[in-house]
Amino acid sequence: MHLDWTALGQVAAVSTGVTVAVVVVFALGVLGLAQLEGARDQQGRAFALGLTQAALCFLACAAVVAYGIFLIVPQFH
Repeated sequence: MHLDWTALGQVAAVSTGVTVAVVVVFALGVLGLAQLEGARDQQGRAFALGLTQAALCFLACAAVVAYGIFLIVPQFH
């Protein structure tokens, strides 16, 4: 049995990188929600910025999860 260590290393590196990226994007979404809570009284630019940041970050996380499910489930191909 031959094991391609280079391919295994590439898969491990890419999956670690994507995992870290999704966690960072999700944390930025939570930060946007925190800004939204802090700016609730002001109804100004900070409110809109926090809402936009949170929505875009959570949408990006949902897109990554949907793509992963697409890759796993063979009926979607």
